[in-house]
Amino acid sequence: MADHKHGEMNIDVQEKTFAGFVKWVTWGAIVSIGVLVFLALVNS
Repeated sequence: MADHKHGEMNIDVQEKTFAGFVKWVTWGAIVSIGVLVFLALVNS
């Protein structure tokens, strides 16, 4: 079995995937808050 050396694995794909996930979650939260504010204003 090969010895594991910390920090040698290429994680570019994982970093890109995580950045995309954070972007989608951020936009999803913004849209959800916008919809809730819109509904609150229209329903008053």
